[in-house]
Amino acid sequence: METPASYGVVLVTAGNMQEAEAIANALVEAKLAACVSLLPIHSIYIWQGELHKEQEWQLVIKTDLAQFPAMEAKIRELHSYEVPEIIALPIVAGSQGYLQWISQQVKS
Repeated sequence: METPASYGVVLVTAGNMQEAEAIANALVEAKLAACVSLLPIHSIYIWQGELHKEQEWQLVIKTDLAQFPAMEAKIRELHSYEVPEIIALPIVAGSQGYLQWISQQVKS
C-alpha cells in the first residue's frame, strides 16, 4: 500500500508557455515527476518594491517528494526567474491506483 505522505504536488510558475513546457518535459523525461499539468494564470505580486500583474503559467507537478532536491535543482537550471516559485504540498490522501502510478513513473 502506497503512503500518501511520501507524494506531493509541487507548484512552479513560469513566464510563458514555452518555458513551462520545457521545464515540464525535462522533469518528466528525467523521471523527477510523474505528470505536470500546465494552466494559464494571472498573478499579482510585489517584486523589488513594484506591483506586478502578469500572465504566467502554473505548473502542477505530481511527484514523490523524495525527488524534491533534484527537481528543485533542475527547475533552477532551466528557469528564467531570479527567484522562481518552487513549493511542495504533501498529498494527504489519494487513490491507491494513482499513487502507485506516480511511484512507477518517478525514480526512487
